[in-house]
Amino acid sequence: MAGPRPGGSEERGKAGSRTGSPTIRRREFGALIRELRAQRGWTMDYVAEQLLCSPSKISRLETGQRGASPRDVRDLCMLYEVSQEQRARLAELARAGKQRAWWQPLALPYSTYVGLEAEASSIRDYGLGIIPGLLQTAEYARAVVRAAVPQWVPEVIEQRVHGRMARQQILDSPHRLRFDAVVDESVLHRVVGSPSIMAAQLERLLAAADLQNVSIRVIPYGAGALPAGNNKFIILSFAESAVPDVVFVEGLTGDLYLEDASDVEVYNTTFRALSELAYSPQQTQARIASMIMSYHH
Repeated sequence: MAGPRPGGSEERGKAGSRTGSPTIRRREFGALIRELRAQRGWTMDYVAEQLLCSPSKISRLETGQRGASPRDVRDLCMLYEVSQEQRARLAELARAGKQRAWWQPLALPYSTYVGLEAEASSIRDYGLGIIPGLLQTAEYARAVVRAAVPQWVPEVIEQRVHGRMARQQILDSPHRLRFDAVVDESVLHRVVGSPSIMAAQLERLLAAADLQNVSIRVIPYGAGALPAGNNKFIILSFAESAVPDVVFVEGLTGDLYLEDASDVEVYNTTFRALSELAYSPQQTQARIASMIMSYHH
């Protein structure tokens, strides 16, 4: 997976309205059939044997990595002897999971993340290196993309920047995503692009901090060693009870999506600890304002 991703992420497309994410529908479908299997105490191997398919197909269906066909729905419903109501719900989720998403034309290398973000009810974003993608200005984003993948042609860079700006509409969409960002103080000092670009970027942070559903907190240098050595992680939560929280961990050569409850709790605990080391939102705004002045000099 090359290039800047959700940490400094890109792409949202026709954001603003919550039309449903195929990624979330597939995961919801998978959670339901996984529960049906668990209720019977069956293994994936057993289910695959009954349905004359591979265990890997069952695994991909249950984890939402693969969409279900009408035949898959029929066979699963027959095997699990589900009610008409459950059958209708599974069929509806399967159809929605096959819908074309707004981000598909952009050919994103991390479409899984965008699909999760598109319908998250809460996002907690921690990073050491750069401003979160949902809070970046176009000029700042352009400088980040150029630095990450210098060989990209201008057209690709502009596509990435356009997509990133479009994604930001999720912050004022009807379902009012809750966005909490914790960043290291270094992001205020690192000159990305130019001093004027940084001044505009910090102005953008102040404007975002005024939104009722957005909280921005900066960890001061004086906080010392931090309880998270990795550069970036994002915790996504969803309104649908069937869809578990997901932790996205960004890496240089690959990314992780963690859903195990014990793993998620480790990241929840770490995010709380980082928040406690940070300035309050009000202190953060004052610190950002003082940095803006320094970039104007």
